Order: sequence, then C-alpha cells, then structure tokens
Amino acid sequence: MEIVGVIIAGIIIGLLGKWVAPSNRDNIPLWLTVICGIGGVLIGYYAAAALGVAATPGVDWVRWIVSIIVAAILVMIAAMMTGRRRGRLTGKRGKAI
Repeated sequence: MEIVGVIIAGIIIGLLGKWVAPSNRDNIPLWLTVICGIGGVLIGYYAAAALGVAATPGVDWVRWIVSIIVAAILVMIAAMMTGRRRGRLTGKRGKAI
C-alpha cells in the first residue's frame, strides 16, 4: 500500500471506527482518531491475511471490516487512556475530592 492511500484509508477507517466504538469515543481528538485509523488499516490488513482471507481482484470487504473493528478497538483504548472526564466528584461544600 502507498503511504497516501494508507493515510486516506486511515482517516476513513478511523472515523468509522470512532462511530462503531461504544462508550466515550468522543473524548479523543481528531488527530488521534486518524492515528487509530491508520493503525487499524495496517493491523487489520495483516490480521485478515493471518486469518486466511485471500486477496481478491475487487474490493476486499472482509479486510475492510476487520480494519474497522481493529480501529474501533484502538479508538476505545485511546479514549480510555487519554479521555477527559466530563464531571468532577465533589464533596461537602462543592469542593473537588
């Protein structure tokens, strides 16, 4: 795969992975979503090959689905590691705990 193709596919797959991922997926910035998408494309491509998915002359739908699933997992991991909290725990008198 060419680098430009990987970046474009990473943007698309990252956004699809962010859309598919459950929970607090909106907590990560766009650049991190693209990085997760690029990782999803690369890891998903090789994971599909390791699972025995053969390359076809047309669109490899199974490889793209695997890439989206991997990107969604990477988005969830990124959201857990870098996500911002939406609220703060407060004790008596409104002070943060």
